[in-house]
Amino acid sequence: MLNEVKVIICGKEYKLKTAESPNYVYALARSLEARINELMNAGSGSSPYTAAIMVALSSLDDLNKANQRLDNVRAQTKEYVDEAGKSRIELDASLKEIEVLKSKITQLENIIKLKKLGDSI
Repeated sequence: MLNEVKVIICGKEYKLKTAESPNYVYALARSLEARINELMNAGSGSSPYTAAIMVALSSLDDLNKANQRLDNVRAQTKEYVDEAGKSRIELDASLKEIEVLKSKITQLENIIKLKKLGDSI
């Protein structure tokens, strides 16, 4: 269900239809207006339009960098999962080898017992 939300940014009203909660959209609008006002008050003489463009570029830059970091985390996580899988395979192989060796030890102990029994007869 879409919510119709009215926000005012830099004195201009915008009507939005969104699935997000109105409080979330209001918070976004307040944050955007604060960033625009910050640029306009920085003494650059920027118009609200120019400041909005600069905020948009900065936001896109932040988004792109966050996506790159996310991609790096995903790649690193995949490496860890792959390494864990390889370690699990190695563990399983080692456990099988231990079982084989235990069986061989038991066989050798039985051979020794038979040999000692044969020697004592």
